[in-house]
Amino acid sequence: MRLLSLGLLGLALALAPSGATAQTWPERPVTMIVPFPAGSAVDTLARTVANTLSENFGKQFIVDNRTGAGGNIGGAAVAKAAPDGYTFLFGTPAPIAMNRLMYKSLNYDSERDFTPVILVAKSPLIIATKLDFPAKTLAELFAYAKQNPGKVNVGVPGNGTLGHITSALTQQFAGVEMTNVPYRGSAPLMTDLLAGQVDVAMDFMPTYVPLVTAGKVRALAVTTSQRATQLPDVPTAQEAGLKGYEASAWYAIVAPTGTPPDIVSKVNTAVNDFLKSDKGKVVLEQNALQNVGGPPEDLKAFIAGELAKWGPVIEAAKISM
Repeated sequence: MRLLSLGLLGLALALAPSGATAQTWPERPVTMIVPFPAGSAVDTLARTVANTLSENFGKQFIVDNRTGAGGNIGGAAVAKAAPDGYTFLFGTPAPIAMNRLMYKSLNYDSERDFTPVILVAKSPLIIATKLDFPAKTLAELFAYAKQNPGKVNVGVPGNGTLGHITSALTQQFAGVEMTNVPYRGSAPLMTDLLAGQVDVAMDFMPTYVPLVTAGKVRALAVTTSQRATQLPDVPTAQEAGLKGYEASAWYAIVAPTGTPPDIVSKVNTAVNDFLKSDKGKVVLEQNALQNVGGPPEDLKAFIAGELAKWGPVIEAAKISM
């Protein structure tokens, strides 16, 4: 009996630290890694969410931009971090899901190494052209591309990015051949589109809204099944003739696998509250984003669906990094 009592006491002591950690978390600043440059759409949203979490929990949530390799540097940093609730990844489809379909030697497994926290928001991608491009509609773009196979240049914000695989999906749906031109992010791509150095851009929509409304580039379509409220006159790709077509950018928070469920739940609840608040709604509207939210299980199911959807597209397009 004495041995049993000692064993139970030892078990209780072994379990106590993790429980205490979850109850008192956070006791120090929390790092939120963003795997893309400062000023990008995901960085802007991450900083807003981090500020809100800092206010809620009384400890600073620090945004740390770990850029490079299509988001893999930041993704790997989180995958290999201690699962103690002090490191999170605020990312996009690439490092959280898609890169495992494209990179031959990825030094982390997003399915194994991440635990889902919350799907924060979605937004359409945009198909835009330089102003003097001869095609004024998506149908005209496809007709022009068919007459000039391989001669239309499509700028994408990097190899293996969602813009890249959306370009592959679009070309597959339309039965056309265009030349993808990868850039190191949206900023240089927009610069070249404005200068007329690239014909078409397929990229995250938020950063293009001011250019479209100012008449500096022409928006042919958005990639979601519904029109974007920020560009109500721009048709969807489905309306332009691509039946069954849909692609969306998304932004989510994940943590290293093994992060205490209580901590995951606390962050999930706080972000859901932010998304439902007036402040959250205004921020998302200003950045052309659609709020999502929900429990971690919803994000897990969503990622599984995205992998099933995009896997065949990436394989058919032979996108390999």
